[in-house]
Amino acid sequence: MTVTALIVAAGKGERLGGDMPKQYRSIGGKPVLRWAVEALSGHRSIDQVRVVIGEGQQAVAQDALKGLDVGDLIEGGPERSDSVMNGLQAITTGAVLVHDAARPFCPPDVVDRLLSALEGNDGAVPVLPVADTLALGDRVLEEPVDRKRLLRVQTPQAFHVEDLIYAYEEAGRKAATDESTVMLTAGLKVATVPGDPMLEKLTTAADWSRAEAILASRLVSRTGMGFDVHAFDGEGPIMLGGVAVPHSRGLAGHSDADVVLHALTDALLGAAGLGDIGEHFPPSDAQWKGASSDLFLRHAAELVRSRGGIIDHVDVTIIAEEPKVGPHRPAIRERVAAILSIGQSQVSIKATTTEGLGFTGRGEGMAAQAVASVRMGIAAE
Repeated sequence: MTVTALIVAAGKGERLGGDMPKQYRSIGGKPVLRWAVEALSGHRSIDQVRVVIGEGQQAVAQDALKGLDVGDLIEGGPERSDSVMNGLQAITTGAVLVHDAARPFCPPDVVDRLLSALEGNDGAVPVLPVADTLALGDRVLEEPVDRKRLLRVQTPQAFHVEDLIYAYEEAGRKAATDESTVMLTAGLKVATVPGDPMLEKLTTAADWSRAEAILASRLVSRTGMGFDVHAFDGEGPIMLGGVAVPHSRGLAGHSDADVVLHALTDALLGAAGLGDIGEHFPPSDAQWKGASSDLFLRHAAELVRSRGGIIDHVDVTIIAEEPKVGPHRPAIRERVAAILSIGQSQVSIKATTTEGLGFTGRGEGMAAQAVASVRMGIAAE
């Protein structure tokens, strides 16, 4: 049986506010939608993932899902039920897991339980018990409500595609809050399996803070180191940390020979376990001749964030007898922070000499060493 995960991402996210729908907002360095897709696409029992988006969301969705195999994006409709039906018509057969994009963290064992329960049932949903005391009332508390048989229903929800299509045709598309409601209205049987607090939906600002805290608890601190050196050659100025520093001599290199940005790029790539700058931007490639090194550093930062990483701090030591770095330190710090999209307080720029020793002491060139501290998932690759 083919299993398809159908992720519904057509909402406007109006309750959260802001100009961008919540499924495209970033959390832990990645769009919420990308978290949801990656959680299901990596499951061994799921054969394909399809995504339903809202009208006019094509560009932002493609950017959020860059590099992921989700087939052609499916345009939804004015109501959730319309969006789900559009997705079902693109699948037509097998089993389907209908999931809200606003629930970015789906534990794999929940999927296992759903697919197991689907054998012998028309559908299966993850649920959690209600822990709080429940009561009726408005401004004044009235009679309590027995919570013993009350459940909180989550997604993903598992169904046979043909059954869910039949249920929509029987029950209609009247503002159903989820697919289990449609199935029950059509007289079909839906089993329950234990849900998971990780599947809580992002709706309010408080939910967002909670999700960030969940992510932080899953991240570990990682450190990368970088080192670069370039010889003096030709005329100045010298590029240091993206800033043109006046000097009588320039630096030799295939790109702009920015020792600060090169060392930082290697430090970030090292922290993420992604090789070195030469692998990503080989000097044998003519397209990088004379290139601005901010391209290299920005690329490394994007790779870290695309894997859910958070850049906490970078520290650079420039090693040279000349030019004097002190007068240019604030500008370099500001520029590095801008390239990495972090605060200036997260950037340290230092300089030292080798007291006349070695090639830098003889004034033959410059060097820089860098350390980057990032937080990434334990299983990040």
